[in-house]
Amino acid sequence: MSITTRPAPVRRTTVRRAGRGPLRRVLIVVVSLVFLLPFYYVLVSSLNRANDVGSIGQILLPHWHFDNYSRAWKSAPWLRLFGNTLLIAVCTAALALATSLLAGFAFGLMRFRGRNVLFGLVMAVMMIPATVLIIPDYIIATDIHWLNTYWIQIVPWGASVFGIFLVRQFFAGLPEELFDAAELDGASRFRMFWSIGVPLVRPAIVIIIINVFLATWNSFLWPFLMTSDQSVQPVEVGLAAFYGAEGTDYTGLSAAVVFTTLPVLAFFLALQRHFITGAMSTAGGVRG
Repeated sequence: MSITTRPAPVRRTTVRRAGRGPLRRVLIVVVSLVFLLPFYYVLVSSLNRANDVGSIGQILLPHWHFDNYSRAWKSAPWLRLFGNTLLIAVCTAALALATSLLAGFAFGLMRFRGRNVLFGLVMAVMMIPATVLIIPDYIIATDIHWLNTYWIQIVPWGASVFGIFLVRQFFAGLPEELFDAAELDGASRFRMFWSIGVPLVRPAIVIIIINVFLATWNSFLWPFLMTSDQSVQPVEVGLAAFYGAEGTDYTGLSAAVVFTTLPVLAFFLALQRHFITGAMSTAGGVRG
């Protein structure tokens, strides 16, 4: 009696995955080009003549007028503006991180009366349009003499509702046995927070730092309204120097946009791996 063996069936899932590979790569390239096209247009505009801006025939190839960059650099004290922006962004990110960690720990692990009500009030802040609060905020800043200072650009943004929510979700997903064991060993609340909680929510920390830093660097309306002296203004407000009564210097503005965007782009590219890892970790679970 002979035993015949049937050939192993071809797995359709393997074939499908093999077919999805090239399609996925093409899709990634197309999406990347769509997102890079605006920056490429600004780069080309920064190297063209003023008469070429807006011309469809001059979008693809620049004319290599590097004098636009020297003119743009001389139009404002950029080193001072870059220093102001870096100081404001770092201080704001540090303050937002501290408040997010402390508030997230309290809302996620501590049990006290009215916790859910307070957390709901914090979340309700996200529903209020920022433009509605500009006039009251301006009046308050005038009364406390914070106009045209670093304080008005840092302190109001030192608490991130998104950061509090994110950290709270991380802490709420941690096993309570960790903190119960630490409490039995005599650890204080701050000890549990610093030695156990903070290392376990590291992905959330990375996301908060990147989000707050980039948002502060790209902020325009708030510092534009609250400051009038270039000694405390950030780079985004410095771009307003290219708008005048005689019109807008588009080539100079494009050149300034290029060299003010490069630091932000380099910052994000340097931390993109940590950002992606942290974003994927928000789904839950304790990483060991």
